[in-house]
Amino acid sequence: MRRGLTLVKMWLVVLGVLFVMPANVQAQDAEFIEAIAVEGVARVDAETVRSYLLVREGDAFDAVRIDRSLKSLFSTGLFADVRLYQEGSTLVVNVTENPVINRIAFEGNLRLKDEELMTEISLKPRVIYTRTKVQNDVNRIQNLYQRSGRFAVSVEPKVIQLPQNRVDLVYEVSEGTLTEVQNIRFVGNKAFDDGDLREIVRTRETRWYRFLSSDDTYDPDRITFDRELLRRFYLKNGYADFQVLSAQAELTADRAQFFITFTVEEGKRYKFGEVTLNANMRDLKTEDLQSAMKIPTGDWYDSTIVDVAVDALTSTAGDLGYAFTDVRPKVDRDRDAGLINLTFNVEEGPRVFIERINVTGNVRTLDEVIRREFRVAEGDAFVGSKIRKSITNIENLDFFTKVNAKQVEGSAPDKAVINIDVQEKSTGSLSVGAGYSSSGGAMVEFSIKERNLLGKGQNLGLTMRIAQSQSTIDLSFTEPYFMNREIAAGFDVYHSSTNLQTQSSFNSQNSGVNLRVGYPISKDLRQNWIYTLKSTKVSNVSADASIYIQNQEGSSIVSSLGQVLTLDRRNTRRNTTEGYFVQLRNDLAGLGGDAYYLRNTLSGKHYLNISEGWVLGSSAKAGVITGLGEDVNLLDRFFVGGNNLRGFADSGVGPRDSSTNDALGGEYMYTGSLELSIPLGLPKELGITGKLFTDVGSSTAISPSGSTVLDTGSLRGASGIGLTWVSPVGPISIDFSQAFMKEAHDELESIRFNFGTQF
Repeated sequence: MRRGLTLVKMWLVVLGVLFVMPANVQAQDAEFIEAIAVEGVARVDAETVRSYLLVREGDAFDAVRIDRSLKSLFSTGLFADVRLYQEGSTLVVNVTENPVINRIAFEGNLRLKDEELMTEISLKPRVIYTRTKVQNDVNRIQNLYQRSGRFAVSVEPKVIQLPQNRVDLVYEVSEGTLTEVQNIRFVGNKAFDDGDLREIVRTRETRWYRFLSSDDTYDPDRITFDRELLRRFYLKNGYADFQVLSAQAELTADRAQFFITFTVEEGKRYKFGEVTLNANMRDLKTEDLQSAMKIPTGDWYDSTIVDVAVDALTSTAGDLGYAFTDVRPKVDRDRDAGLINLTFNVEEGPRVFIERINVTGNVRTLDEVIRREFRVAEGDAFVGSKIRKSITNIENLDFFTKVNAKQVEGSAPDKAVINIDVQEKSTGSLSVGAGYSSSGGAMVEFSIKERNLLGKGQNLGLTMRIAQSQSTIDLSFTEPYFMNREIAAGFDVYHSSTNLQTQSSFNSQNSGVNLRVGYPISKDLRQNWIYTLKSTKVSNVSADASIYIQNQEGSSIVSSLGQVLTLDRRNTRRNTTEGYFVQLRNDLAGLGGDAYYLRNTLSGKHYLNISEGWVLGSSAKAGVITGLGEDVNLLDRFFVGGNNLRGFADSGVGPRDSSTNDALGGEYMYTGSLELSIPLGLPKELGITGKLFTDVGSSTAISPSGSTVLDTGSLRGASGIGLTWVSPVGPISIDFSQAFMKEAHDELESIRFNFGTQF
């Protein structure tokens, strides 16, 4: 009985399990998605969420595809959190939306403005906030500060929650101090010590006097440029195998200083050996090109000389009618003998013509201002040397911070397109200056200039100077391409007032206008013509002044035509180290007015680079003025002394009235100078150099000459030393000199000081 009851109970349990189980399995383990429910959305539409899913209604519950859907939703950047789960036959998508940025602010940034930082970051107001983008922007801000030399910078983003799922984003910036370069070392250098190489690289070690420079802060781009500077320096000095093996920058633990180490391999030093020239072009003879190739055999190898020779050969061949010339120097190293033998192969290059010249990037500057600097035109043969010269001409305009040239293939294989992209810079300047000089005394100056007026390349300037001894106002204008030709034309309108009571017991005034025209005759020779119409006045003549000055009191009109012929073969106009220039000027007065004379002056200077920093300059000037039917006026004569003859005061040399000691000026003059620039062992960026000099000269003869006129015409001379400092506040020079040839009536000066600044 009991056994039967037990069997009945077991069957009832089995039947109950069999009856209930199908319903439970269907409820918990549905195989297909019947619905997709989206929860948590506010701004984003539910259908937008469904569009990012990789499953649809009717699809199976595939764990892999659901996981990929989860990642797809996260990748949109719209959501801070996403959950996908199954409820029966429904796939539930629960999202938490990322907030919207209401405002972005910066705190603690003193060196960089908010506008600079805002342009650097990717997030903006009314954009979805994501932690990934915030971190990327933090890195961008840090990189921006690091490029300006602040590697200790830290940026902390702060999020301020606002209603309606909005946030304010604040970047708290701790700028830190400038990360300076504490030490620059060189490893592997034997020919040049560390001090020599530190002068070559642009990066500098931090020093107190570099407070106006950023070269002593770490910049990885500048380090790359330093590698190239080292390579050029060694190649220029004969080390053709030189390599920079590495350039390592080590940052201290406090992120305040860098230690930079350049590891170099100098290699062997070479001299120029045998130089040969092969002209492999029809009817082109080697001797036709030989004069253009100036390689100093036996001197130390210099890669810049090779580059100059290539350009000279290309240019000479072009002048002979061979437009398509390819000059390739072949270098053959003889390591045992320490020689580099050169072979210049002159061959016919590919016949390529310029199809088009494109100019971009110029917003203000007119196209024609840039195009007229080209030495080639569309349709001309493509000559590399002329293209390079054209780019140099554009850079010399000084209107652009960057000039990028790129050659691309034209519409046919024998055609090329030249793309010139420029980046303009400010060409106007407003300056206020103050200074002092021995000749003019204390002075203040106001100047406003525009070098690219209306984008036409014209130059307009106004300068006003008020000084103890001389005050001037000058308005000038120059059109560099008058009538679309390479003719510079312009004018000057000026007025000056000079106090000459100390030298000659009178004051003078000059008011007038100059009309100028100039043009090149050849590469180094230039011709200028100047017409001058001015009014001169001698006034405030002292009662006890020389009779020769009293007779000159009053006004006169000068109308003159002058020409200036200049031969200039200096290697550079500023900081010249090699070359020379010679200038001849002739002025004829009497084309109207009441002054009649012919003035002739010849001047020149030669520079000789003795060694690094040692430059010997020799200069001379001679002049003569001849009255045409009448005596030469006082203000038209030559006055010697001061800047043109150190050791003597302004107008301290020449004819003088013995009874009043007034300087009368001379009708003849000559000066000469020998000056040696001396490096003082100071860092170059200080801009301080020394000099030794000897000046000689004299002025003589006036008409009429009375018995009281002291005029020996003898040679005077003085020697001395001096310093020149290109200071952060302007150029300063001081000369100490002692006359060793003089006359008793000369006015001497042992110290000459000049100081000027613009700010």
